[in-house]
Amino acid sequence: MGGGHGLAASLSALRYLPAAITAIVTVADNGGSSGRLRDELGVLPPGDLRKALAALCGEDEWGRTWAQVLQHRFTSPGELDGHALGNLLIVGLWELLGDHVHGLDLIGQLLGARGRVLPMSSLPLDIAASVRQPDGSVEEVRGQAEVATAPGEVLGVRLDPADPPASPAALTAVREAEWVVVGPGSWFTSVIPNLLVPDLSLALHETPARRMVVLNLAAQPGETEGFSPERHLEVLGEHAPNLSVDIVLADRAAVADEDRLRAASAELGAELVLESLALGDGTARHDPLRLAAAYERIMRACP
Repeated sequence: MGGGHGLAASLSALRYLPAAITAIVTVADNGGSSGRLRDELGVLPPGDLRKALAALCGEDEWGRTWAQVLQHRFTSPGELDGHALGNLLIVGLWELLGDHVHGLDLIGQLLGARGRVLPMSSLPLDIAASVRQPDGSVEEVRGQAEVATAPGEVLGVRLDPADPPASPAALTAVREAEWVVVGPGSWFTSVIPNLLVPDLSLALHETPARRMVVLNLAAQPGETEGFSPERHLEVLGEHAPNLSVDIVLADRAAVADEDRLRAASAELGAELVLESLALGDGTARHDPLRLAAAYERIMRACP
């Protein structure tokens, strides 16, 4: 569950496992190509859905080619400038079929994707955040792109509308899962929104599946700047106070105070697992193979 590059990193790892994968994707993006299509056509923002589909493509020539096709962006002096080809393909199928899930499933079949991609809701959503300004005042910032780049400290987020309908297929996937993996990703704008859709949150609370939270390798400039790993868990708990978690997975090198993080994990009912997960090139990116190995070890140890 999540969105953006964080969810894509998780899916790029999970596709190596012999598992049936379903990605449940946040639909609140209002920037770039997705925002333009959303404003012009009134559709769900397709960008995070596109990234998830591309991440589930195989490593063979077919998969690599189609992943590149989906991610290709036009550069022109006209209206196509900045649009991702995959966004146009997704929206075109939605218009033809009138069904979000069927359209995404057809694209997954075309790509040979190693799993399904589903929107968390059938409505395009907006994110509103309470942000503490440098002078101590608190202001509301509206829009995913605006929250992600807002100066100041994000205190909390909410959805507009506050009670959007969850995708029925997403509810079924959560209730029938063996594992639900939340994160990594932009904490306030990609990860937490899934927990704020009432029916989806209820399904996550009631599912017999084990629940794993995967922490980011670093705080995100703007959105979670200055946040420690344990602060990420505290914020998660503030937005879903009754959610119990089985496993918190973190990169060992990103943890400054293991005892504090272990205590914060225990507050959610979770065991802390530390692994080497970073790509190793100096960037705050997960290595798909290292992350896949960590997922496999955890899931084998906790069947």
